[in-house]
Amino acid sequence: MNNNTLFEPARIGSLEVANRIVMAPMTRSMSPGNIAHEKVARYYRQRAAGGTGLIITEGTCVDHPAANGYPDVPYFYGEKALAGWKKVVEAVHAEGGKIAPQLWHVGGVRRPGTEPDPTVPGYGPSGLSRPGKQTGHEMTTSDIDDVVGAFAVAARHAQDIGFDAIEIHGAHGYLIDQFFWPGTNLRSDAYGIDKSKFAIEIVRAIRGEVSADLPVILRWSQWKMQDYTAKLAETPKQLEEFLAPLVDAGVDVFHCSQRRFWEAEFEESDLNLAGWVKKLTGRPTITVGSIGLDDDFINEKARGFSDAKTAGLDELHKRMDAGEFDLAAVGRAMISNPDWANRMRENNPESLKPFDKKDLASLD
Repeated sequence: MNNNTLFEPARIGSLEVANRIVMAPMTRSMSPGNIAHEKVARYYRQRAAGGTGLIITEGTCVDHPAANGYPDVPYFYGEKALAGWKKVVEAVHAEGGKIAPQLWHVGGVRRPGTEPDPTVPGYGPSGLSRPGKQTGHEMTTSDIDDVVGAFAVAARHAQDIGFDAIEIHGAHGYLIDQFFWPGTNLRSDAYGIDKSKFAIEIVRAIRGEVSADLPVILRWSQWKMQDYTAKLAETPKQLEEFLAPLVDAGVDVFHCSQRRFWEAEFEESDLNLAGWVKKLTGRPTITVGSIGLDDDFINEKARGFSDAKTAGLDELHKRMDAGEFDLAAVGRAMISNPDWANRMRENNPESLKPFDKKDLASLD
């Protein structure tokens, strides 16, 4: 088996990265004042110095009153916030790394009392936080236009301050995914008839604001934090119908989130979700889901990040050598081991630390 595939250069549109290892986006709630401060820059710089080919930042909120759902997360608007992100970009580039912001709107899962304005409710296609649970504001077409515009402006700012790509968070039951999901999108207008319309408009608006060679990544998932068993596509045919309009809109890369990357998506083959997406679209794909660890990051017993022991990469190498997907995103394993990529390149897995949730509190 050729275990070096993971460390070969990869191309994402016009962007070349040094290897196929991606740092997965992970919300940490460690940006007081909602600014990516010096400790955030140091955090990402350490992972770039540790050999990571492409870093995708934690979710960073676009400029909309209801975008945020958690305390101390970084924003992607305002002079101070953007200046903070520029320092992050410079820190990563100083180590030879590449970086993309994950642009985010939490949608209907936003709870009352959340910053910046505690009176603002969650926004969603039908005002639902989960199927059958009405908790927030049903978005008007004017609201939709505002959010589409906020994503586009954020993307333009990202390019202006030197980011190498853009990731749109369309997974895990947040706003874009709430439009995708029939359980939370009960609309009877065009955004309910075509549940991808909202995402397509965001992608097209971003493409209209950034250069043609800046890669646009879409992170998406079948599962939702509200329902681990949810599926947007039950068959390969349905998946192809879901993906084709997004490709046409301008998605360059699909970041395909699974809880366990080694699980087959459909009975027809052993291909995982990223493998099927690559097969059906021809676009590069990123696989993610418990890589390097023995348990998924949110399980039935533990909400939020869960402790996990280290695990081997034989299955990842086998699938990548076969060309099933193009890149692999590593999350918690890279929190505990900033130099995870270099250690794996040196074939030194025995030195890796298992993930302990207490590691989050000590990050700087």
